[in-house]
Amino acid sequence: MKIKEITIRHLKMAMKAPFKTSFGTIHEKELLLLEVKDVAGTIGWGEAVAFVAPWYTEETLKTTWHMLEDFLMPTLLHKEIAHPDEVSMLFAPIRRNCMAKASIEGAVWDIYAQQTKQSLAHALGGNKDLIEVGISVGIQSSVEKLIELIKNYIQMGYKRVKVKIKPGYDIEVIRAIRSEFPDLPLMADANSAYTLDDIDVLRQLDAFNLLMIEQPLAADDIVDHAKLQKQLKTPICLDESITSLEDARKAIELGSCGVINVKIGRVGGLTEARNIHDYCRGKGIPVWCGGMLEAGIGRAHNVALTSLANFVLPGDTAGSNHYWYEDIIQPEVVVEDGFIRVPQGVGIGYTPNIDVIDKLTITKKVYK
Repeated sequence: MKIKEITIRHLKMAMKAPFKTSFGTIHEKELLLLEVKDVAGTIGWGEAVAFVAPWYTEETLKTTWHMLEDFLMPTLLHKEIAHPDEVSMLFAPIRRNCMAKASIEGAVWDIYAQQTKQSLAHALGGNKDLIEVGISVGIQSSVEKLIELIKNYIQMGYKRVKVKIKPGYDIEVIRAIRSEFPDLPLMADANSAYTLDDIDVLRQLDAFNLLMIEQPLAADDIVDHAKLQKQLKTPICLDESITSLEDARKAIELGSCGVINVKIGRVGGLTEARNIHDYCRGKGIPVWCGGMLEAGIGRAHNVALTSLANFVLPGDTAGSNHYWYEDIIQPEVVVEDGFIRVPQGVGIGYTPNIDVIDKLTITKKVYK
């Protein structure tokens, strides 16, 4: 394939409910949507998942557009590409900026899957028809409200619940949940809110039979995570710390974690996400697919990735209607009794809803 045209759209989507974590509250999601066209006229879609502020990683919506416009698109446009894996090699001289890279690489994977007449899931090596889905619950105003939300999600069939924690909103919250739901597959996500000084607090979580504690310490510190894991019975899951296959290799060798959360945007694209999956499978480390409050295109990519064999834990890919009044794809992603059916049609398996996309677009620009 040879890419001849790329359109970037800046969208703003109102969320059904605010999503609160240890580092802030999100009321609406702004995102970049990429429409990539090759010389044969095939169109692939990608989504940039960076937030407007750099509190998850250093990337933002504005830096993503800058990297795409000034570096990544000039590198990719009018180049002959035989396979999407080559995109990662083309982008290798450009350091980090993983979310920017992933947005355009995902669109190339979509084109490739369409041109080879297969689903994106099959093109990646996926072998599942159904994927299990968990739910992520933000910090709530009261434990009672949190318990009520979890009850509703269990009734909807979600296979696992993840709750956000932070210092002062942790042990008693988890204790209350576990008292109400003794057998619930439950995990806690700290988003780097703790340090080794909090080891006595974190050790108390061992009493609650959690699936894992996600990213308790700093994003750039796998050494202290190794020290902490030695003190805990509960597996540590690394999220922000893993931005590449090399990060995963080093973390596993150090004993920094027992589980890895794979996010396509955080690791630089579907190729690197698949490589991390394959490496972890060989090392006996289970993986799952985390969420970045994606709209429909990003959600479709997550569904395809989760069809790979070593995604053995329910991911955060909830249905479209959990977050959005109206998603940007047709049909929307639907959860049925805790499962999402993996699309079998060519490409991502969902059709972009151009009317909705146009309605939500703040600005767009075409590059040739």
